[in-house]
Amino acid sequence: MPHRNSAQLGDHLEALLTGFPMARSLSWDPLGFVRPFRNDPRAAEIAGVFAATVAVGNVKTIHADLQDLFQRMGGDPRGFLERFPSRTWRFRLAPWRHRWIRADQMGFLALRLREVYENFPGGLQEVVEEGMRTPGAGSDMARGLDALSRSLRHGGLEAPRTFYEPPPGYAALFPSPLGPGHPACKRAALFVRWMVRRTEPDLGLWTRIPPAALRIPLDTHIYWIARHLGLTRRMARDWTTVEEITEALRALDPWDPVRFDFALAHTGISGDCPKRRDISVCGRCAVQPDCDLWAGRWRRTLPAVPAPLRMPTPP
Repeated sequence: MPHRNSAQLGDHLEALLTGFPMARSLSWDPLGFVRPFRNDPRAAEIAGVFAATVAVGNVKTIHADLQDLFQRMGGDPRGFLERFPSRTWRFRLAPWRHRWIRADQMGFLALRLREVYENFPGGLQEVVEEGMRTPGAGSDMARGLDALSRSLRHGGLEAPRTFYEPPPGYAALFPSPLGPGHPACKRAALFVRWMVRRTEPDLGLWTRIPPAALRIPLDTHIYWIARHLGLTRRMARDWTTVEEITEALRALDPWDPVRFDFALAHTGISGDCPKRRDISVCGRCAVQPDCDLWAGRWRRTLPAVPAPLRMPTPP
Protein backbone atom coordinates (compact mmCIF):
# COMPACT_ATOMS: atom_id res chain seq x y z
CA MET A 1 0.00 0.00 0.00
CA PRO A 2 1.56 3.37 -0.97
CA HIS A 3 2.50 5.78 1.77
CA ARG A 4 0.43 8.90 2.15
CA ASN A 5 3.30 11.32 2.00
CA SER A 6 2.81 14.71 0.41
CA ALA A 7 3.31 15.14 -3.34
CA GLN A 8 5.58 18.07 -2.48
CA LEU A 9 7.70 16.13 0.00
CA GLY A 10 10.67 15.92 -2.37
CA ASP A 11 10.77 19.69 -2.86
CA HIS A 12 10.39 20.29 0.86
CA LEU A 13 13.22 17.87 1.70
CA GLU A 14 15.41 19.69 -0.81
CA ALA A 15 14.62 22.97 0.95
CA LEU A 16 15.42 21.38 4.34
CA LEU A 17 18.78 20.15 3.05
CA THR A 18 19.66 23.42 1.32
CA GLY A 19 19.07 25.49 4.45
CA PHE A 20 20.48 22.98 6.93
CA PRO A 21 23.24 24.23 9.30
CA MET A 22 25.71 21.51 8.34
CA ALA A 23 28.68 22.91 10.27
CA ARG A 24 26.70 23.05 13.51
CA SER A 25 25.71 19.41 13.31
CA LEU A 26 29.07 18.14 12.04
CA SER A 27 30.70 19.55 15.15
CA TRP A 28 28.69 16.98 17.17
CA ASP A 29 28.39 14.10 14.71
CA PRO A 30 30.73 11.07 14.95
CA LEU A 31 31.58 11.72 11.29
CA GLY A 32 33.46 14.79 12.51
CA PHE A 33 36.11 12.45 13.96
CA VAL A 34 36.54 10.70 10.59
CA ARG A 35 36.67 13.62 8.18
CA PRO A 36 40.19 14.79 9.21
CA PHE A 37 41.52 11.52 7.72
CA ARG A 38 39.66 11.72 4.39
CA ASN A 39 42.91 12.16 2.44
CA ASP A 40 44.11 8.77 3.71
CA PRO A 41 41.42 6.19 2.82
CA ARG A 42 42.76 3.45 5.09
CA ALA A 43 43.05 5.80 8.08
CA ALA A 44 39.53 7.13 7.41
CA GLU A 45 38.17 3.59 7.22
CA ILE A 46 39.77 2.64 10.54
CA ALA A 47 38.57 5.84 12.21
CA GLY A 48 35.11 5.26 10.72
CA VAL A 49 34.77 1.76 12.14
CA PHE A 50 35.63 2.93 15.66
CA ALA A 51 33.45 6.04 15.42
CA ALA A 52 30.43 4.16 14.06
CA THR A 53 30.77 1.41 16.66
CA VAL A 54 30.55 4.01 19.45
CA ALA A 55 27.68 5.91 17.78
CA VAL A 56 24.96 4.91 20.23
CA GLY A 57 23.22 7.01 22.86
CA ASN A 58 23.36 10.69 23.75
CA VAL A 59 25.22 12.72 21.12
CA LYS A 60 27.14 14.75 23.71
CA THR A 61 28.33 11.59 25.45
CA ILE A 62 29.29 10.02 22.12
CA HIS A 63 31.33 13.10 21.26
CA ALA A 64 33.13 13.17 24.60
CA ASP A 65 33.91 9.45 24.60
CA LEU A 66 35.10 9.45 20.98
CA GLN A 67 37.36 12.38 21.77
CA ASP A 68 38.82 10.36 24.64
CA LEU A 69 39.18 7.23 22.49
CA PHE A 70 40.96 9.03 19.64
CA GLN A 71 43.29 10.72 22.12
CA ARG A 72 44.22 7.28 23.46
CA MET A 73 45.02 6.33 19.86
CA GLY A 74 47.41 9.26 19.69
CA GLY A 75 45.24 10.98 17.09
CA ASP A 76 46.56 8.49 14.50
CA PRO A 77 44.15 5.54 14.03
CA ARG A 78 46.20 3.96 11.25
CA GLY A 79 49.46 4.15 13.18
CA PHE A 80 47.68 2.95 16.29
CA LEU A 81 46.44 -0.13 14.44
CA GLU A 82 49.83 -0.89 12.91
CA ARG A 83 51.63 -0.61 16.26
CA PHE A 84 48.88 -2.11 18.41
CA PRO A 85 50.44 -4.54 20.96
CA SER A 86 48.80 -7.95 20.67
CA ARG A 87 49.77 -9.16 24.13
CA THR A 88 48.29 -6.22 26.03
CA TRP A 89 45.22 -5.64 23.86
CA ARG A 90 42.84 -6.02 26.80
CA PHE A 91 44.40 -3.12 28.68
CA ARG A 92 45.87 -0.85 26.00
CA LEU A 93 42.84 1.50 25.90
CA ALA A 94 41.73 1.14 29.53
CA PRO A 95 40.00 2.65 31.39
CA TRP A 96 38.04 4.00 28.41
CA ARG A 97 34.33 3.16 28.32
CA HIS A 98 31.19 4.28 26.48
CA ARG A 99 27.95 3.05 28.02
CA TRP A 100 28.20 -0.77 27.75
CA ILE A 101 31.10 -0.64 25.24
CA ARG A 102 34.41 -1.36 26.97
CA ALA A 103 38.10 -0.76 26.31
CA ASP A 104 38.85 -4.46 25.89
CA GLN A 105 36.19 -4.72 23.18
CA MET A 106 37.80 -1.82 21.29
CA GLY A 107 41.17 -3.51 21.70
CA PHE A 108 39.84 -6.71 20.19
CA LEU A 109 38.32 -4.70 17.34
CA ALA A 110 41.82 -3.40 16.58
CA LEU A 111 43.10 -6.98 16.37
CA ARG A 112 40.24 -7.99 14.10
CA LEU A 113 40.71 -5.01 11.79
CA ARG A 114 44.42 -5.73 11.43
CA GLU A 115 43.64 -9.31 10.54
CA VAL A 116 40.95 -8.31 8.03
CA TYR A 117 43.39 -5.97 6.28
CA GLU A 118 45.94 -8.76 6.05
CA ASN A 119 43.43 -10.93 4.20
CA PHE A 120 41.55 -8.30 2.21
CA PRO A 121 43.99 -5.84 0.59
CA GLY A 122 41.02 -3.81 -0.64
CA GLY A 123 39.91 -3.28 2.95
CA LEU A 124 36.35 -3.30 4.18
CA GLN A 125 35.00 -2.18 0.81
CA GLU A 126 36.18 -5.51 -0.55
CA VAL A 127 34.44 -7.32 2.31
CA VAL A 128 31.13 -5.54 1.69
CA GLU A 129 31.40 -5.99 -2.10
CA GLU A 130 32.02 -9.72 -1.76
CA GLY A 131 29.00 -10.02 0.52
CA MET A 132 26.81 -8.08 -1.90
CA ARG A 133 27.82 -10.40 -4.74
CA THR A 134 27.17 -13.57 -2.76
CA PRO A 135 23.79 -15.16 -3.63
CA GLY A 136 21.43 -15.63 -0.73
CA ALA A 137 18.52 -14.24 1.23
CA GLY A 138 17.95 -10.54 1.64
CA SER A 139 18.87 -7.54 -0.47
CA ASP A 140 22.38 -6.94 -1.78
CA MET A 141 23.15 -4.41 0.96
CA ALA A 142 21.74 -6.71 3.65
CA ARG A 143 24.21 -9.36 2.49
CA GLY A 144 26.99 -6.77 2.34
CA LEU A 145 26.36 -5.61 5.90
CA ASP A 146 26.13 -9.23 7.02
CA ALA A 147 29.58 -9.86 5.55
CA LEU A 148 30.94 -6.73 7.25
CA SER A 149 29.46 -7.79 10.58
CA ARG A 150 30.86 -11.31 10.35
CA SER A 151 34.33 -10.07 9.43
CA LEU A 152 34.44 -7.74 12.44
CA ARG A 153 32.93 -10.23 14.88
CA HIS A 154 35.27 -13.18 14.58
CA GLY A 155 36.20 -14.42 11.14
CA GLY A 156 33.99 -15.05 8.15
CA LEU A 157 34.55 -14.72 4.40
CA GLU A 158 37.54 -17.06 4.78
CA ALA A 159 39.34 -14.65 7.12
CA PRO A 160 41.19 -16.69 9.78
CA ARG A 161 40.27 -16.34 13.41
CA THR A 162 42.55 -14.37 15.65
CA PHE A 163 44.47 -16.33 18.29
CA TYR A 164 42.61 -14.60 21.11
CA GLU A 165 39.00 -15.16 22.07
CA PRO A 166 36.75 -12.07 21.92
CA PRO A 167 35.81 -10.46 25.23
CA PRO A 168 32.27 -10.87 26.58
CA GLY A 169 29.67 -8.90 24.68
CA TYR A 170 31.96 -8.14 21.74
CA ALA A 171 29.97 -9.99 19.07
CA ALA A 172 26.79 -8.11 20.03
CA LEU A 173 28.41 -4.88 18.83
CA PHE A 174 28.13 -6.09 15.23
CA PRO A 175 24.62 -7.41 14.50
CA SER A 176 23.56 -8.48 11.02
CA PRO A 177 20.34 -7.60 9.18
CA LEU A 178 20.14 -11.30 8.34
CA GLY A 179 20.41 -12.30 12.00
CA PRO A 180 17.67 -13.07 14.54
CA GLY A 181 14.99 -10.40 14.53
CA HIS A 182 16.54 -8.75 11.46
CA PRO A 183 17.85 -5.68 13.34
CA ALA A 184 18.16 -2.29 11.66
CA CYS A 185 21.99 -2.28 12.04
CA LYS A 186 22.10 1.52 12.17
CA ARG A 187 25.81 1.78 12.96
CA ALA A 188 26.92 -0.48 10.10
CA ALA A 189 24.64 1.33 7.62
CA LEU A 190 25.98 4.65 8.92
CA PHE A 191 29.61 3.60 8.44
CA VAL A 192 28.94 2.45 4.88
CA ARG A 193 27.10 5.71 4.13
CA TRP A 194 30.15 7.69 5.27
CA MET A 195 32.41 5.67 2.99
CA VAL A 196 30.18 5.53 -0.11
CA ARG A 197 28.28 8.79 -0.61
CA ARG A 198 30.12 11.15 -2.93
CA THR A 199 28.90 14.50 -1.58
CA GLU A 200 29.09 16.40 1.70
CA PRO A 201 29.19 15.60 4.49
CA ASP A 202 30.26 12.08 3.51
CA LEU A 203 33.65 10.96 2.21
CA GLY A 204 33.04 9.04 -1.04
CA LEU A 205 36.11 6.83 -0.53
CA TRP A 206 34.47 3.58 -1.65
CA THR A 207 34.04 4.21 -5.37
CA ARG A 208 32.99 0.69 -6.39
CA ILE A 209 29.72 0.68 -4.41
CA PRO A 210 27.07 3.06 -5.82
CA PRO A 211 25.16 5.39 -3.48
CA ALA A 212 21.95 3.90 -4.92
CA ALA A 213 22.74 0.67 -3.00
CA LEU A 214 22.77 2.37 0.41
CA ARG A 215 20.11 1.91 3.08
CA ILE A 216 18.93 4.47 5.63
CA PRO A 217 20.72 4.29 9.01
CA LEU A 218 17.62 3.91 11.16
CA ASP A 219 17.84 5.50 14.60
CA THR A 220 15.10 6.80 16.90
CA HIS A 221 15.05 10.22 15.27
CA ILE A 222 14.91 8.98 11.68
CA TYR A 223 12.17 6.53 12.61
CA TRP A 224 10.05 9.18 14.30
CA ILE A 225 10.39 11.69 11.47
CA ALA A 226 9.89 9.04 8.78
CA ARG A 227 6.62 8.03 10.46
CA HIS A 228 5.50 11.67 10.57
CA LEU A 229 6.32 12.16 6.89
CA GLY A 230 4.50 9.04 5.72
CA LEU A 231 7.66 7.20 4.67
CA THR A 232 6.61 4.17 6.72
CA ARG A 233 3.69 3.02 8.85
CA ARG A 234 5.55 0.12 10.47
CA MET A 235 5.81 0.07 14.26
CA ALA A 236 8.99 -2.04 14.45
CA ARG A 237 12.41 -0.44 14.06
CA ASP A 238 13.91 -3.36 12.16
CA TRP A 239 15.53 -4.08 8.77
CA THR A 240 12.15 -4.35 7.03
CA THR A 241 11.44 -0.79 8.11
CA VAL A 242 14.90 0.25 6.88
CA GLU A 243 14.06 -1.17 3.45
CA GLU A 244 10.62 0.45 3.42
CA ILE A 245 11.88 3.94 4.30
CA THR A 246 14.73 3.63 1.82
CA GLU A 247 12.34 2.62 -0.95
CA ALA A 248 10.14 5.64 -0.21
CA LEU A 249 13.20 7.90 -0.38
CA ARG A 250 14.41 6.15 -3.53
CA ALA A 251 11.22 7.32 -5.23
CA LEU A 252 12.47 10.88 -4.57
CA ASP A 253 16.11 10.25 -5.52
CA PRO A 254 16.84 6.86 -7.13
CA TRP A 255 20.59 7.54 -7.39
CA ASP A 256 21.14 8.66 -3.79
CA PRO A 257 18.21 7.59 -1.60
CA VAL A 258 19.90 8.38 1.73
CA ARG A 259 20.94 11.90 0.70
CA PHE A 260 18.58 13.43 3.28
CA ASP A 261 19.69 11.19 6.15
CA PHE A 262 22.13 13.59 7.82
CA ALA A 263 19.71 16.54 7.78
CA LEU A 264 16.75 14.47 8.96
CA ALA A 265 18.68 12.76 11.76
CA HIS A 266 20.11 16.02 13.07
CA THR A 267 16.77 17.76 12.79
CA GLY A 268 15.70 15.33 15.51
CA ILE A 269 18.98 15.29 17.46
CA SER A 270 19.28 19.07 17.67
CA GLY A 271 15.70 19.65 18.79
CA ASP A 272 14.72 21.36 15.52
CA CYS A 273 11.98 18.73 15.48
CA PRO A 274 10.27 18.91 18.90
CA LYS A 275 8.23 15.74 18.11
CA ARG A 276 5.02 17.50 19.04
CA ARG A 277 2.96 20.36 17.63
CA ASP A 278 4.86 23.54 18.45
CA ILE A 279 4.26 26.37 16.01
CA SER A 280 7.17 28.39 17.42
CA VAL A 281 9.53 25.65 16.18
CA CYS A 282 7.57 23.82 13.48
CA GLY A 283 6.59 26.99 11.65
CA ARG A 284 10.18 27.33 10.42
CA CYS A 285 10.47 23.70 9.29
CA ALA A 286 10.58 23.09 5.53
CA VAL A 287 8.70 19.78 5.85
CA GLN A 288 6.02 21.02 8.25
CA PRO A 289 3.37 20.90 5.48
CA ASP A 290 4.10 17.16 5.08
CA CYS A 291 4.00 16.29 8.79
CA ASP A 292 1.17 14.11 10.07
CA LEU A 293 0.96 16.14 13.27
CA TRP A 294 -0.04 19.19 11.23
CA ALA A 295 -1.96 17.52 8.42
CA GLY A 296 -4.32 15.67 10.79
CA ARG A 297 -3.39 12.23 9.44
CA TRP A 298 -1.92 10.81 12.66
CA ARG A 299 -3.37 7.40 13.46
CA ARG A 300 -1.27 5.73 16.16
CA THR A 301 0.62 6.63 19.30
CA LEU A 302 4.35 6.12 18.81
CA PRO A 303 6.84 4.91 21.41
CA ALA A 304 8.30 7.60 23.61
CA VAL A 305 11.55 9.17 22.44
CA PRO A 306 14.28 10.92 24.41
CA ALA A 307 13.87 14.64 24.92
CA PRO A 308 15.65 16.54 22.12
CA LEU A 309 18.97 18.18 22.84
CA ARG A 310 19.58 21.83 22.18
CA MET A 311 23.09 22.02 20.79
CA PRO A 312 25.18 25.13 21.37
CA THR A 313 26.63 26.86 18.33
CA PRO A 314 30.22 25.67 17.83
CA PRO A 315 32.96 28.24 18.34
